[in-house]
Amino acid sequence: MNKRQRIKKNEEFQKVFKKGKSFANRQFVVYCLKKEQQSEFRIGLSVSKKIGKAVTRNQVKRYLRQTFLELKDEVRQDMDYVIIARHQAATLNFHETKKSVEHVLRIAKVLKKK
Repeated sequence: MNKRQRIKKNEEFQKVFKKGKSFANRQFVVYCLKKEQQSEFRIGLSVSKKIGKAVTRNQVKRYLRQTFLELKDEVRQDMDYVIIARHQAATLNFHETKKSVEHVLRIAKVLKKK
């Protein structure tokens, strides 16, 4: 993921939280906000200290970034996404993480049909 595709600033996170719609499953909560003028999607990751120590949190973030990298052609491009990892996300391996994120994105109707 290059820097243009990341949400870093608190104001941008808050805008997605306030104006976006949320969708959830047991492992992740995804907030989606449509941005008309945007040519590629942006993601913001939130992994709380409640999830685990730094190694665990960074692993969850790596899995999420890699999942979005693999799904970049299927995900709607004119959106901002904020993903919040829940406690159960720490126990997942990469393939389970990808499957769970795909599930929550299908609920949000932002994945293209195969």
